[in-house]
Amino acid sequence: MRLVFAGTPPFAATALDALADAGHDIALVLTQPDRPAGRGMKLVPGAVKQTALARGLQVSQPASLKTPEAQAELRAVDPDVMVVAAYGLILPQAVLDLPRLGCLNIHASLLPRWRGAAPIQRAILAGDAETGITIMQMDAGLDTGAMLTKTVVPIRATDTAASLHDRLAVAGAEAIVAALANYSALVPEKQDDAQATYAAKLSKEEAKLDWHLPAEALARAVRAFNPAPGAWTLLERAPLKIWAALPVAGTGLPGEVLRAEADLLVVACGSGALALQEVQPAGGKRMSAAAFLAGRPPARGTRLG
Repeated sequence: MRLVFAGTPPFAATALDALADAGHDIALVLTQPDRPAGRGMKLVPGAVKQTALARGLQVSQPASLKTPEAQAELRAVDPDVMVVAAYGLILPQAVLDLPRLGCLNIHASLLPRWRGAAPIQRAILAGDAETGITIMQMDAGLDTGAMLTKTVVPIRATDTAASLHDRLAVAGAEAIVAALANYSALVPEKQDDAQATYAAKLSKEEAKLDWHLPAEALARAVRAFNPAPGAWTLLERAPLKIWAALPVAGTGLPGEVLRAEADLLVVACGSGALALQEVQPAGGKRMSAAAFLAGRPPARGTRLG
C-alpha cells in the first residue's frame, strides 16, 4: 500500500520500521518539529524522524495539519492509508478524509478502556491485569473510532511504564502490519462509549507519593511513573525520587520511616509499608537503597511527605 506515516517517539518508530520492512510504499513521514533538549537545549529530532532519514524516506514537520500548505502536501502524495502512532498533533476532518482507505491509529490500550494521552501508565496505576494494542479507524473524537483489531498484552507484576511501553511498541508494529495485510477482510467494531475510561496526561504533581494510600497502590505508582515524570516524595524538605519499591508488611504513621538500616529503607503507608529499593536524592544520581543509607540514613521515625 501507499502510506503516509505520522508519529514522533520511539513507540511510533518501531511501527515505521516494521511497515518499511513489510514492503509498504511509505510516500511521506509526518513528525513533530525538532524540540530543544539537553543542557545546551539544542534542537533534537524525534525517533521517527531519525528512523525515516536513516531509511531515506521523505520527512515533513508541520507545526499544524490545519494549514492549506500541510494539507496540499498530503494531497499531492495521494495515499491509500495514513497510519498514525503517537503523533501528537490533531488531525482535522479534511486530513481524516484525504486517504482513500482512511486513517488508522495504533493505540496502546484495549479500547474503549484508556482513551487519551497516557494509556500505558494509567493501566499500571489502576492495577489492570492486561492491556494491549487496538488498531482503530480514526474519526474526529479522542480515540473514539471503530476498532479493527485487538492484541492483548499481559501486565507483569514487575512492569514499569518503560518495560510495558517496549512490549507494546513491538505488539503495535506487528498488529499494524497484520491489519494492512488483511485490510479488506477486517470488520469495524463500534466502541461502547459506556465502557470508556480516560487516560489523562501525567504531571509531576501527580507523581508525588501520597503516603496515606495503600502500599500496593504506591508500588504501582512507582512503576507507572518510571521513567517519567518519576515518583517522588520529600525527605527533610528535599525531593527524593523513588525508582523501585516493593509493598511489604509494616505499620506506622503514613510516611514514617520504619527501618533504615543495611539495605532496608521501609516507609509506612496508609496500609502496609513500602520498601524503597532504588532512589535518587536531589542533585544526585540513581542509587540502591543500600548506597543511599550508607551516605545519609534518615533516622527511624522520620516522616516523608
